[in-house]
Amino acid sequence: MQLFADFKKFAFKGNVVDLAVGVIIGAAFGKIVTALVADLVMPIIALAMPSGDWKKDGYVLRHAADPKQDVVLQYGDFLGSVIDFLIIATVLFLIVSQIVSRVVKKDDPTTKECAFCIEQIPLKATKCKFCTSEVGPKLEAPATAAPATPTAV
Repeated sequence: MQLFADFKKFAFKGNVVDLAVGVIIGAAFGKIVTALVADLVMPIIALAMPSGDWKKDGYVLRHAADPKQDVVLQYGDFLGSVIDFLIIATVLFLIVSQIVSRVVKKDDPTTKECAFCIEQIPLKATKCKFCTSEVGPKLEAPATAAPATPTAV
């Protein structure tokens, strides 16, 4: 009975249930993409191919008495699966990158650069710990003194 209780505690943890939901949604998404490729993409590609339905194309490796028993290397079916994969990978990349970019936001900076010694110091610092200069919010680095221009009197 303890085994059942341990299994129940493990199976209904949040991560396991989330994983199960993800697998089910992934399987459904895979069926949708397979249908998209088979019903929309492959007919367009078949127009360009001379044989029409190229997913059934292949090389006969060994002939049999019954044509249904031939050993055939079906490269068309393989190419269809590769196209399925590429579409699924592209769509998943676009979806995941959008989710990640919206969830992960840039944090506000916690440091600033000292205008005098160019070291990183905390934002709330009023004095640089490296060069001991006053670095309040309105203080800036001293400008280099411009040579005085003579004025006519």
